[in-house]
Amino acid sequence: MPSEIRFRPVTPGDLPMLALWLARPEVARWWPDPRHQLGLLRKDLDRAAMTQAIAMEGEVPLGYAQHYPAHHWPAPHFADLPPDAIAIDVFGAPEGMGRGGEWLRALGDLLLARAPVLVIDPDSGNLRAIRAYEKAGFSGDRILPDAAGQPVRVMTRRR
Repeated sequence: MPSEIRFRPVTPGDLPMLALWLARPEVARWWPDPRHQLGLLRKDLDRAAMTQAIAMEGEVPLGYAQHYPAHHWPAPHFADLPPDAIAIDVFGAPEGMGRGGEWLRALGDLLLARAPVLVIDPDSGNLRAIRAYEKAGFSGDRILPDAAGQPVRVMTRRR
């Protein structure tokens, strides 16, 4: 029987678990300053534009995802995307190692019912994430500066 991946909303009770994930070296390398990142996640729980979810397989958490309208916050590297594009940020759970492409594909399938284009913008040096995003159906090799001036690879998935 194939596994079924579902997504449940993040709650304040998930913050200790997310703090542990953010502190893992393979996550902290790309989401630096875990304490600061956790503070941002906490703030985003109250932002209407931000949807935060935990990817689950049964009772096993596979990773964290947040998605939002791509043009909601300043993002010059998204300037040429349609107005209803959705941006996604993700990081994995220890139990989800090696499965990011799988659960991100499932999330993308759900979101493409609402928007014609999804975008994700990994650090251009994060080759592991880029491979997972390609497995999830994202493509693109343009390297552009993000709002902080950091080079990111703009990858999209279309309906």
